[in-house]
Amino acid sequence: MVLTGLGLIIAVTYYTLTLRNTNRQMQADMLMRLHSEWGSEYYQEAAWTVLSLEFKDYGEFETRYGPVTEGKEVHVKLYRVGWFFNGLGVLLHKGLADIDLINQLFGYMVIWLWEIIEPVISAGRELYGQPKTLEWYEHLYNELTKHVEEHRE
Repeated sequence: MVLTGLGLIIAVTYYTLTLRNTNRQMQADMLMRLHSEWGSEYYQEAAWTVLSLEFKDYGEFETRYGPVTEGKEVHVKLYRVGWFFNGLGVLLHKGLADIDLINQLFGYMVIWLWEIIEPVISAGRELYGQPKTLEWYEHLYNELTKHVEEHRE
């Protein structure tokens, strides 16, 4: 009876550890695929367009680049970056992506790009009555900023 109980405990422990390891491996694979996608010309071109934007607030953005509702190439690229990181924010929120892995793979770009596009997103939320636009990107930014602050090395 004791051996049966001990065998059951060992089996459950082994299964739990195997499941945890499989989950971590799947998460790493998914994030590496996203990292590879982020490195594609499609996303890098969009990121560099956003990084080259020059404006102080949404008013100046609109004057230089037009309202986001026009759907110009610059607007499309700005939202391309935003929606990529919005998806990563959803994965983080649902516990499907580890903040430390996200930081190591995407860290400074998440923060740098959000700080550039945030005035546009905030104004767009207000102007067009869409308060949840890119909310998961903002969540990702907030969590990553906290993580970086707590883990300064």
